[in-house]
Amino acid sequence: MAKLKKRDQSLDGSGLTHCKFALVFAVLMDFLGVAALLTGVFAPLEIKGRDFGDLLVYSGALLILFSMAGWVMWYSGNIEGLAVGKELNYKRSAVDRLARSLSRRIRRPHRSRSEP
Repeated sequence: MAKLKKRDQSLDGSGLTHCKFALVFAVLMDFLGVAALLTGVFAPLEIKGRDFGDLLVYSGALLILFSMAGWVMWYSGNIEGLAVGKELNYKRSAVDRLARSLSRRIRRPHRSRSEP
């Protein structure tokens, strides 16, 4: 029964809307970037003898690059959480202990030796 509920939740699409702002940002940047890119390639854009097509081509490429950041944020925001180690009967290894000790050392404020 639990598997059926999980399947129904994945089919209704409600899980894809956790990061609506990132999704709107990515789609908007895609649309604007493609529009600028195609306008720069196909439209004759000369003003006072200067060609501005290259400006739109480069601007469109940058907007599409920005949209990739939006897609990464949206995708990473929709990833379901991983199972906690305790749920998986997880045993701490030497690598985990080393990582935790290094993390604690980095987080600790550094004390200067000149302070009394």
